[in-house]
Amino acid sequence: VQLQASGGGLVQAGGSLRLSCAASGRTFGSYNMGWFRQAPGKEREFVATISGSGGSTYYADSVKGRSTISRDNAKNTVYLHMNSLKPEDTAIYYCAADQALKLATTTRLYDYWGQGTQVTVSS
Repeated sequence: VQLQASGGGLVQAGGSLRLSCAASGRTFGSYNMGWFRQAPGKEREFVATISGSGGSTYYADSVKGRSTISRDNAKNTVYLHMNSLKPEDTAIYYCAADQALKLATTTRLYDYWGQGTQVTVSS
């Protein structure tokens, strides 16, 4: 499956963004989807994940309560809506897909990755 992330940009602290990740292929609903981010000089870290049906989600503590992951399987797209953005949310955001039975929070468990979209939050 091929993934294309979009929706990043420059936003002021306290603002909101919605990231999108469009996937190719007919079996999108069979993949758990995840969002990760990587800030300069730091390792890629988990942000959120959603099951293939959309019925289960899990968030990193750093974004819990400020972000919502969702998906539209008819459109082969997963979203990450982020509110109350902080300068420390600045990073390149990547979407990823895997077919594991359980939701995963580690990069090595994801099979497919998008190219990333830059999110910059100014103070």
